[in-house]
Amino acid sequence: MAIESLNQALEIFGAPVYVYHEIVHNRTVVDRFTKRGVVFVDHISEVPEGAPLLFSAHGIAPEIRRQSKLRNLKSVDATCPLVTKVHLEALRFAKLGFRILLIGHAGHDEVNGTMGEAPESITLIETAEDVAKLDFAPDTKLAFLTQTTLSVDDAGVVIKALRERYPNIQGPAKDDICYATQNRQEAVHVLARQADVVLVLGSQNSSNSLRLTEIAKIMGKPAYLIDSVNEIKHEWFDQNDTVLVTAGASAPEDVVQDCLDFLSTTYNAEVVNQVVREEHVTFPPPKELRSGTYRAM
Repeated sequence: MAIESLNQALEIFGAPVYVYHEIVHNRTVVDRFTKRGVVFVDHISEVPEGAPLLFSAHGIAPEIRRQSKLRNLKSVDATCPLVTKVHLEALRFAKLGFRILLIGHAGHDEVNGTMGEAPESITLIETAEDVAKLDFAPDTKLAFLTQTTLSVDDAGVVIKALRERYPNIQGPAKDDICYATQNRQEAVHVLARQADVVLVLGSQNSSNSLRLTEIAKIMGKPAYLIDSVNEIKHEWFDQNDTVLVTAGASAPEDVVQDCLDFLSTTYNAEVVNQVVREEHVTFPPPKELRSGTYRAM
């Protein structure tokens, strides 16, 4: 949805269109948009007043929205609805007087955006060891939320530690980790057993892609996270190896296909598609694009 939103923004405004942070954490996607005149920024002050600005899939803090209004920017919010769900949960718990423990990775764009919703109420934790260091009184009203792209297994360990230490802690009504992340992790758990080598198409700053690589390595499989077929090294394979090819949630399909074509051509590999779980979820474009707030220039 975020990628398609940026495509639509380019059609409406023409280049340049500005994006706050990377639209998704995938180098191929970012490079392709850069060549089309998209400018990725880390500070709102880098965007000229009145210019079009897209908020990335990872979400933003309210302060960024406020700064955008002050600069009279034509903003389009392409935040993933699953991230928005976590933001709303943070606001709800904060209004009810809870201290919120956010399970996530420090510095990640999504975590920064969620913490910005109620910074005075949120404490970031990453591991079960962090739970042991918490010093909240037993009667403190506590709730937990998670970054949407975490390892399901790792998050489960932290949640278990939280519930053991604070039996009355509350959590979200529905799991925060996104379906696309969970489905891919499940697929690696199931299929890596059949493989000698695992290739994950994705970028080093993609949390969900890193988790796929980690899962395969934990299962004892050589696993490599690559942005494109150009990074594949021949020494990774023996001629008779079975290779599992998977991808992060934002990896372009043609990049995956290039990898399969390379393995077929170079090693005469037979490609077999394995379906662990089907996905049929779609999200509508941002309201600014649906409502016609901005017209083609």
